[in-house]
Amino acid sequence: MNERKMSVDGRFYPDTSAEINRFIEHFNGLLAQEHKHYRPRAVIVPHAGYVYSGFTANAAYHLLDASAYKRVIVIGPSHRVYLKGASIALQERYATPYGALKMDQVYAQGLMRSYEFLAFNPQAHYEHSTETQMPFIAHYLPDIPVIEVVYGELSFDLLSPMIEALLEERDNLIVISTDLSHFHTLKEANLLDGICLQAIEKMQLNALDQGCEACGKIGVKALMQAAINQGLKARLVDYRTSYDASEDASSVVGYMSALVGEEENLPPVD
Repeated sequence: MNERKMSVDGRFYPDTSAEINRFIEHFNGLLAQEHKHYRPRAVIVPHAGYVYSGFTANAAYHLLDASAYKRVIVIGPSHRVYLKGASIALQERYATPYGALKMDQVYAQGLMRSYEFLAFNPQAHYEHSTETQMPFIAHYLPDIPVIEVVYGELSFDLLSPMIEALLEERDNLIVISTDLSHFHTLKEANLLDGICLQAIEKMQLNALDQGCEACGKIGVKALMQAAINQGLKARLVDYRTSYDASEDASSVVGYMSALVGEEENLPPVD
């Protein structure tokens, strides 16, 4: 079977579905809001170990209406290998602790033919920024095919037209993977991350370059530009830092999640 194997299971996330279910049940038990489902066109989620960022990612995933989507396109930055442009996975299946997800190989090949910055570099897909999303997708959106895109040196304004084209197909769900600031004190992180949060919530693209340190900022900017072009809005779902798990305020990493879509398909503003 031509399969994208797991590479960070047992480290970033548990290697059994039973353990992941226990995480998710715990996270959902801590959620304050009433459990409702929404139909956003995209989500922004973090990609650290579940002990640190799993609650924040789950807070977005658990809101999704699985019936709204035909495929999920997961886009994240490369942390392991240098890439010029981006790599799109061309395997048939994507291994997860829940069993393999189907990959939309035909759709992926069509994207690669349409955008010159896309190629297939197998080494790029030993990547946690995208892989950490797949167990959540397998849990909440289990029968929906996935596509994995890992980008490296790439301008957001090259990626944005592809995202805009993906958004035009209303049964696509786009997942943009990013963490926020890295290894500042808690106070410094809150200030830096606040720039990212405000820029995303107010859909102010240029504000992301005023101090936001998101490692997936290229993907976030590309989504925001596409969303602005289509008149979409953003709703923040959760923000926290690794301090919430470690209680070490001396060096933290920031995490956020958000939904992007038509206003009527997003949670109401508090």
